[in-house]
Amino acid sequence: MFLYLLTLGSKVEIDKDHIHMLITIGTRYSVSQHARRIKQATTAKIWKSFPYLKNQFWKEKTFWSDGYFVCSVGNASAEIIRKYIQEKG
Repeated sequence: MFLYLLTLGSKVEIDKDHIHMLITIGTRYSVSQHARRIKQATTAKIWKSFPYLKNQFWKEKTFWSDGYFVCSVGNASAEIIRKYIQEKG
């Protein structure tokens, strides 16, 4: 089972058509597994919190698009990445 907690060190910014997230993940599961589980968990929470949205997405019964983009931050500090996310979001 996957559990994602947004801690004080995490950063999330929501844009018109995408979300930037700075998270730390373990190595037990692949990046695609993490992305899939985040989408599954947030979709379930959205349907539960906003049931009327199901009418908006009735055809495919999906909230997120199929794709995702992931990159590692390399040698950049977490603070630099947080600032980038805040400015882009």
